[in-house]
Amino acid sequence: MSSNPHSREEGNPTVHTVHKRPPILPWPDISNHGKWSVSSYKFGFGAECLRDGDPDTFWHSDGPQPHFITVEFPRKVAIQAIDLTSHQKISIYLSYPQDDSYTPATLAIRAGTGLSDLQDVRVISLEKPDGWITFDVSAEPNEDNDGLCPVYAFVLQVIILANHMSGKDTHVRGLRILGPLEDQAYDDDPFLFGSPSYRLYETIR
Repeated sequence: MSSNPHSREEGNPTVHTVHKRPPILPWPDISNHGKWSVSSYKFGFGAECLRDGDPDTFWHSDGPQPHFITVEFPRKVAIQAIDLTSHQKISIYLSYPQDDSYTPATLAIRAGTGLSDLQDVRVISLEKPDGWITFDVSAEPNEDNDGLCPVYAFVLQVIILANHMSGKDTHVRGLRILGPLEDQAYDDDPFLFGSPSYRLYETIR
């Protein structure tokens, strides 16, 4: 994994290990525009701990696997990237040294226009992460092979498929949803998947 937040290696996660606070990144944080929910939580360790900016608090799941975080965006904040090298990104804070078997090892990202049509768009495996990790929502090359396929959605879901050492419950210490740069986005159109298969699905639905 690269430690440079401006790495141009398409799709590769970037690890920020300088400090525990959210890193300063060029992409706008659109997290506060969404409605956040989690699959389960222990009292005092709910979804609010994902967004409080405190590295010492964390979401603690309390239910059967898989665990997941869901962010639902209203239509008015739908942002579509024009430059295909500037997509929605996710920045997540995980700490294996602090959380041990509660640390996620495999994440899946789902996206859709609603909860009923979520589709897997990316799976990421992590080896003892410690710090903020930023990555593109999509990892699929576009048709010209000069960037990544855009993923435009009203709903994003981060699913913890597995923890380190086969842990049951999970800890996530922070999560941010990042939009494209402001001069590369507009909000006239609804979020849509960029793949032809999804456009066909939308047509027949």
